[in-house]
Amino acid sequence: MNAQQRFAELQALLEQRIVILDGAMGTMIQRRGLDESDYRGEQFADWPSDLKGNNDLLSLTRPDVIREIHAAFLEAGADVIETNSFNSTAPSLSDYGMQDRVTELNLASAKLAREVADEYAEKTGAPRFAAGVLGPTSRTASISPDVNDPGLRNVTF
Repeated sequence: MNAQQRFAELQALLEQRIVILDGAMGTMIQRRGLDESDYRGEQFADWPSDLKGNNDLLSLTRPDVIREIHAAFLEAGADVIETNSFNSTAPSLSDYGMQDRVTELNLASAKLAREVADEYAEKTGAPRFAAGVLGPTSRTASISPDVNDPGLRNVTF
């Protein structure tokens, strides 16, 4: 099914009933009790800073965990699952020195969500959708990070 067909299917569903969005990916990840090695995987074993807490990175290092969480939301009745990309923006990823990985993380997260939604739709015969998500950044362009320097900004665009 192409994107236009999928969009038309979603529009038709929205005209029929309330469509259910998944829950909090971050909370579900935290419940797993993952450690630093889960976040690093083999790909980032030698990364120079701590990576625990970079939940979006799990789309690369522990895709099995992200798939399981997506599947759990669909099993619970969600029609739409969100990509695991809440912090996949350059300002937020710069906290981990990973600002150059934005595209890679967003693509991996989108691919996982789309695959799980398609698998579930095929399994059940009911349409399921994947939605991209980006949260707020960890930086602000309107407030100084230093009360002693009101003109200071830690991000520019």
